Amino acid sequence: MFTVKPMSEMERFGMQALKSGTEAADQKQRRPIPRWVPIRTLKARHRRRILDHLAQLDEHDRYLRFGSPAPLEQMSRYTASIDFKRDEVFGVFDRRLRLVAVAHLAALPGGTGPNSKRPPAMEFGVSVLPSGRGRGLGQRLFEHAIMHARNHGARALVIHALTENRPMLRIALRAGAQLETDGADAEAWLNLPPDTLGSHLEGSLLAVSADLAFGFKRNYLRIKDWLTSLRGSL
Repeated sequence: MFTVKPMSEMERFGMQALKSGTEAADQKQRRPIPRWVPIRTLKARHRRRILDHLAQLDEHDRYLRFGSPAPLEQMSRYTASIDFKRDEVFGVFDRRLRLVAVAHLAALPGGTGPNSKRPPAMEFGVSVLPSGRGRGLGQRLFEHAIMHARNHGARALVIHALTENRPMLRIALRAGAQLETDGADAEAWLNLPPDTLGSHLEGSLLAVSADLAFGFKRNYLRIKDWLTSLRGSL
């Protein structure tokens, strides 16, 4: 097991920064992460959109996300099993309102009893379509999940991934997670600070902002389609 200290982007979660020379070189090669990405909270009515998103992943991406090639039937069962009352699901939409990134923050059983060895925790999983990669969406969704996990009373965020899923593990290690590996499987465990009034206000503000951004995009597309059909009828 080893621990890597957090990166500066995570300081607002009560963590300090450390960046190695290799990490700094990697950052220079990447496009800068946008300061704000509208991340929308998804509900049960979005199950079809989530399944459509997952169906667009190729076999290797499904393997990294689920630990297996995950045929459509398996993804359908997974989507149908999401408990939106207990868990949190977030999505990032592109300009055409296509769901390009989805994160699932699931409450883990246990961790609340007097004899529990581990604190209350939530598990984080994410998928990003090829068209949305290189923009830091995984990082942004991870930060968003940290805030919501704190606000739900979780004291740790857990990531189960394959050891070959380096982008996901890299995000966790930068945040200061402890990593345990067992063959091809890895578990990253990130301790979280308690929630605050500021974290709850931030969550509410970001949710309202994301809904407004989505509504603006939707109205823009409706007007654009209307103008297109109007020109076609002239």
